[in-house]
Amino acid sequence: MFWENVKLALSAMKSSKMRTALSLLGIVIGVGAVVAILNLGDSASQNITKSLNAGGTDIITIWTQPDERTEDVFTSEFGNTLKNSVEGIDSVLPQMMSSGAIRSNKKSVGAQIMGTESLYFSAQNLSFDKGRAYTLEQNINNKEVVVIGYNIAQELFENENPIGKRVNFILQSGAVKSYEVVGVLAKKEQSYTMSFDNSVFIPFNTFTTKLVNNDVVSSYVVKTNKNYDTIEVSDNLNRFLDTSVGNDSYQSFSPAMITTMANEVTATLSLFLAAIAGISLLVGGIGIMNIMLVSVAERTKEIGIRKALGASPSVIRGQFIVEAVTLTLLGGFLGIIFGSFISLAVTNLAGWTLTLSYKSFIVAVGFSMFVGIFFGWYPAMTASKLDPIEALNYE
Repeated sequence: MFWENVKLALSAMKSSKMRTALSLLGIVIGVGAVVAILNLGDSASQNITKSLNAGGTDIITIWTQPDERTEDVFTSEFGNTLKNSVEGIDSVLPQMMSSGAIRSNKKSVGAQIMGTESLYFSAQNLSFDKGRAYTLEQNINNKEVVVIGYNIAQELFENENPIGKRVNFILQSGAVKSYEVVGVLAKKEQSYTMSFDNSVFIPFNTFTTKLVNNDVVSSYVVKTNKNYDTIEVSDNLNRFLDTSVGNDSYQSFSPAMITTMANEVTATLSLFLAAIAGISLLVGGIGIMNIMLVSVAERTKEIGIRKALGASPSVIRGQFIVEAVTLTLLGGFLGIIFGSFISLAVTNLAGWTLTLSYKSFIVAVGFSMFVGIFFGWYPAMTASKLDPIEALNYE
């Protein structure tokens, strides 16, 4: 009986193609809008997460703001104090920053100059295109060696192998320092806080003694233990720093915080927009109900004949409800295709990776069925209550 009703529904839809197309249009647009919004919300969330993850979600960066009271506190040894005082910290690496021009082969390029320890590269999950990181011994002995970012290597050396060659740092004071290249970083997506491709890295001790002659650490890179939640460790770290140096002596940041906030905001906004788009589904449902009422009026004699032959009211109701559900499900599937196409077009324009939200497909099909049943019920009830004699005499 069910498949017979489906065949009748398809036959009725074929007999009035234009009316069917106009009825489907509201459902297709409504479902397509919901699918596209949820897909784009998930895609945005995934791309934001990917960008922030480039900086490491297990990393907390602390920028110091030293004054006379705290400038003697922010030393390289302070990292050990943090590690021993806050649970969940795997390592704390001091970091110094400056900017300047790097020259080689009569070419010059601006770069961010970072003074770091050798463990910095593994802590930040950085890999090497050529060469290696400088060693702990080179840091201890203040060696004049440098690791350069991928873009810096391309600008200065193009297709040459930079390993073993020397680059000159032109400082703001006008002084020139020559360093040997020991490593080139592999291309790395820009993180929230810095561009690794446009940075150069030298041993921390070399930076403080030969480049700036200053040992007050400008920032610390804190790597959390894998078994601990980064946000929780960050909160504990902030409480310790508030007590030990004061909340006006530092600023901290972790991509994990922004990732969580961004995902929550994106998810809320997507649901809000999907709810608005769902209004068009209701409008489409009203259109379905109108069409079904017209269909009942046009097929009054047919209903009368079926009832005269013994069809019960429940059978008549089932016929028209199945017809309404078939119509809305067809619109739902077409809407999924339409919404997916819109999602693909928008993500390509935005340069994102498309993430299909399968929950949107389930929601779309489920809501389509609901619309079909809800708005098909009244016309079906109207048809089932027709008196067979009046229906047979209907003009």
